[in-house]
Amino acid sequence: MTTLRSVLSPAPPTPVSPTVALFLHGFGSHEHDLAALAGWLPAGLPWASLRAPLETGYGGAAWFPLSPDGAMEQPAIDDATEAVWAWVDATLAPDATIVPVGFSQGGLMALQLLRTRPDRVLAPVVLAGYVPEGPQPADPSLADSRPAVFWGRGDADPVIWADAVARTRVFLAAHASAETRIYPGLGHSICEEELDDVRGFLDAHLSA
Repeated sequence: MTTLRSVLSPAPPTPVSPTVALFLHGFGSHEHDLAALAGWLPAGLPWASLRAPLETGYGGAAWFPLSPDGAMEQPAIDDATEAVWAWVDATLAPDATIVPVGFSQGGLMALQLLRTRPDRVLAPVVLAGYVPEGPQPADPSLADSRPAVFWGRGDADPVIWADAVARTRVFLAAHASAETRIYPGLGHSICEEELDDVRGFLDAHLSA
């Protein structure tokens, strides 16, 4: 099993931390990238930013390979998901919950965590992310419980394929209570308005 590298908050997660935010970067990025978003987390929430297991060169990493047509191999996604859960199991208390915050490919990973161990996941944040084809183990229970999910994306995103967006829209409608935000003119990126919306979403659902 791959051991993931991580960057931790100044007050790092401990074995008794009840809730921890996990930042999950996009394809070709690294563990330091999304750590800059920590200022939009609820005050006092410890966080960790994980590095994906596959090296892409030039200091970047990926959660799973991508082909030019957007095809994804589910076994590679499963391996990455297991690696994240191995980090959680080794680092956090058995009853700790995680708040995954993922961008692009990391957004897919945030939903994968929800779709594999929903009892450990709270209020996932998906930024320019999407879901793969095919069902996941916890999908039937999610259809009943409808957990809160934030899904934000730009309407000018040239990277995420239209079918992936459509697939994600259908999945969330059937399996979550999704707060969906679409930002005019935003490409494959994150804007301050979106981060303000994320902070409001997390404040509401973590305080509850």
